[in-house]
Amino acid sequence: MGTEIEADGRALRVSRRERALAQMEAHDLDMLVLGRQANVRYISGAPQLWVVGTRPFGPICEFVRATGEIHLNSTWDEGIPEEIPHENLYGFAWNPMTLVGILQNINGSESMRRVGTDALTPMFAKLLPMAFPNAELVDAEPAMQAARRVKTPEEVQALRRALLVAEKGLAAGVAALAPGATEGTLAGAVLQAEAAGGVSTPATQDAAWVTSKQHPWRRADGDGVVREGDLVALSAGVLADGYVAEVARTLPAGEPTDEAGLVYRRRDELWDRLLDACRPGLAASGLLDAYEQAGERLPAMPVAHGLGLGFDPPVVTPALRATAEADILEEGMVVALTAYVWEHGVGAVFTRDAVLITADGPEVMSSAPVYGEAVHG
Repeated sequence: MGTEIEADGRALRVSRRERALAQMEAHDLDMLVLGRQANVRYISGAPQLWVVGTRPFGPICEFVRATGEIHLNSTWDEGIPEEIPHENLYGFAWNPMTLVGILQNINGSESMRRVGTDALTPMFAKLLPMAFPNAELVDAEPAMQAARRVKTPEEVQALRRALLVAEKGLAAGVAALAPGATEGTLAGAVLQAEAAGGVSTPATQDAAWVTSKQHPWRRADGDGVVREGDLVALSAGVLADGYVAEVARTLPAGEPTDEAGLVYRRRDELWDRLLDACRPGLAASGLLDAYEQAGERLPAMPVAHGLGLGFDPPVVTPALRATAEADILEEGMVVALTAYVWEHGVGAVFTRDAVLITADGPEVMSSAPVYGEAVHG
């Protein structure tokens, strides 16, 4: 495993910036002033310092539409792409007026007409007009979301590489599963394999749980020990080279019961309907309809969400049905698709896969076995 910090590949950087420039033109933006980590990496191609939680907006990356010039907040050169020269790097500053001065020195700042930001605080709402005196400040998040929702071929390859790490984590959890194992031991096996694959920042640490036989979307009450006949969910998620990959499976501990086999068959029927709804030109709400058509209860969590540098559009959940009805799926989207079926007294079968929407239909990107086939095949 390498120890040097490297920028994202050149083809990946260029393809993302081309999409961003197209959206800047469509939204009439002369410059982007970005603070959100995913957007900063999307434009710059430089790995960002990983932080837990959120932080206030600050001008971290600037992208000039007319010249393609990029300015970046960084105190070191390692991992900075060659097209961002040293003089375009600037360090952290406690005094916000220092940042204003840096922005004022960007070529053409005084002539900018429309400057887009992906977030804003009251302080920077007052300070940015000082840096761009003739510009209107507008919300750039719609432009960035439009750029990021459809993946370039290079991004799809980056997601495939991340999925390989997640699948190794999942396989390690599967190998450790047996009656008598604990949820903690299984989660540790998943996370250890992910770390061995070069990922020290898992997308989730809740990697293994015994599904509840009494309540849907709950883990079983008790001591966390796996017992014969339990349905155990394993979920591997990684943040690899900036891209999030997720894969989840549910396995029976020991010999599956006939009742469990019926739940797996219901999951298969639901999954087929979900895949049928993953086609260009269809509304994202079709994924919610798939649950209803299969006669299954809609889950509390999103049925699907976009994958990329973090979560991307769409986010399909029952609470946002109106949004899903207006959101049309496009070729090139990658979504984490969730199937969840629960039966009282038996437990739940939960699976999640990354699905690429292509002109010819959906492509399940993960090669991890669907373990339910062994139960009822």
